[in-house]
Amino acid sequence: MSTPLPPAAPEADTIDAFERDGYAVIRDAITQDLRDRLLTAAEKLLASNIAQGRDRGGDGKDGFRGCLNLDRAFLPLLANPAVLPTVVQLLSPNIHLLSAHLIALPSGPPRTIRIPERHGWHRDMYGVTADLGFPHTPRMAIKAAHYLTPVTPDCGLTMFLPGSHRLTEEPVIPAGSIDPPGAVTPDIAGGDAVLFENRTWHTGGINLSGRSRIALMLQYGYRWLQPVDDPATALRKDPILTPVEQQLLGVPDRHPDGSLAKGSGAAAIRSWWESRPWTSASAYWL
Repeated sequence: MSTPLPPAAPEADTIDAFERDGYAVIRDAITQDLRDRLLTAAEKLLASNIAQGRDRGGDGKDGFRGCLNLDRAFLPLLANPAVLPTVVQLLSPNIHLLSAHLIALPSGPPRTIRIPERHGWHRDMYGVTADLGFPHTPRMAIKAAHYLTPVTPDCGLTMFLPGSHRLTEEPVIPAGSIDPPGAVTPDIAGGDAVLFENRTWHTGGINLSGRSRIALMLQYGYRWLQPVDDPATALRKDPILTPVEQQLLGVPDRHPDGSLAKGSGAAAIRSWWESRPWTSASAYWL
């Protein structure tokens, strides 16, 4: 079993931006070499006939839920030391992975979505809002979005409505429009990651780049939330995984003999988080 890297101190500006806008950018979250390897694995999956976790949607979208179960090439993103510390600070050490979602957005004008009648703007985990109501919906999860294909102005990056995590009702989209006033597309480069929370209103942009926009979005949330993906039971037993990675994949609160050990499933990230001294985010690369 390998040893987890020490946490990189989250940048104060990143935390401030996230609290203000409901999303933030982490620069240089992955190297170009890793990005290339992830893209190769993603394209192989998308070209396959695998049905497990397949997620097809409107306008020809394709993808997979639970892609960590399908190809271990994606594992370096699970406990990315450039991303995970910020997620932990914004949530807590008591987290695990809810979803690893591979999304391929084809190029071309939208036919059924991103039109005024179906503009596509939404919150994640919308069922929480439906059950608890807008004013009572808490921050419960954070996604880290990585874009594996070339990032260009016309590739259809995810758009956000800054500050919408504080709204107590749906944003108003003017008649005949597809975006609410103030909507933005983050200014990012290919190796950057975009973090956003479950209450932040967002939508996929319109991809006119001439090639599919492939993104990988990992969603982290509290351990008392049910993951969206299929359980990673077999993967979690792999001896190459660190304790932090095992927690993120769903280690239960158990003693070695199988008896209940309340809170033990969060011990790995709690210990990792409390370790000192922290290192600079630029001190290492994946």
